[in-house]
Amino acid sequence: MKKWLSLFILLFVAGTLAACGSTESSGSEDAGSEESKEIKIGATAGPYSDMVTKAIKPGLEEKGYKVEVVEFSDYIQPNKALDNGDIQANLFQHSIYLENFEKENNMELTGLISVPTAPMGIYSNTYKSVDEVKDGSTVTVPNDPTNAARAFNTLQDQGLIKVDENADPLTVSEKDIVENPKNLVFQPIEAGQLPRSVDSADLAAVPGNFALAAKMDLLSALALENMLDPYRNVVAVTTANESSQIAQDIKAIVESDEFETIIDEEFQGFGKPEWMK
Repeated sequence: MKKWLSLFILLFVAGTLAACGSTESSGSEDAGSEESKEIKIGATAGPYSDMVTKAIKPGLEEKGYKVEVVEFSDYIQPNKALDNGDIQANLFQHSIYLENFEKENNMELTGLISVPTAPMGIYSNTYKSVDEVKDGSTVTVPNDPTNAARAFNTLQDQGLIKVDENADPLTVSEKDIVENPKNLVFQPIEAGQLPRSVDSADLAAVPGNFALAAKMDLLSALALENMLDPYRNVVAVTTANESSQIAQDIKAIVESDEFETIIDEEFQGFGKPEWMK
């Protein structure tokens, strides 16, 4: 009986120690998991890098994340870095660009939520208001189809031209103009050169990101674009991570009152998406 009792006690002690070891191991893993709440968010240098830094990063840090903002100088690398896992989200592109990019590059990326975006503006050093525009005035517009459509929509909103009502607003081009009462002369040029064209043309349709890069004040435009939501920038993630905790936390922060307050204070002139209105 003594032998059996000793054996039982020995087995009981061994089992108890093993359970303690398992608990300690589990606790250690949980601590490591907590420490691994790290996220890298990519953005192009300028207003959207600033938006991540000022309006998104603080909220994530309050939720316990360690956040690094990675800046890019082009529109190709941020999506490549997202696709291969070097970053977990990015902010620099609108929905149309994102959808075209992922198809052309065989990627699965998703726009998580749209954010306030710098609108295209009609700028001029010749006129102080749209009402002053004279017959035969020159207008520089972007030479890429997406931004050109935005320019013609904005000119129509200001009553300077009329576009065929059957034309798709996302693909409007000069050939869709049915009325041009001021006989405006359109000069398509590369979007990055549009800020400089303000000095040479009567009017210039400058996308917001290029205007800000050239240190132009958005509120100095004669008119700002009534932007369609597909042209608003989005926070993008991989489709596989769309429902992840990180993605949901980012979305909650963008939807918060604190985020909108920072936008109103720091990003004046940025057009808000429909969901914010």
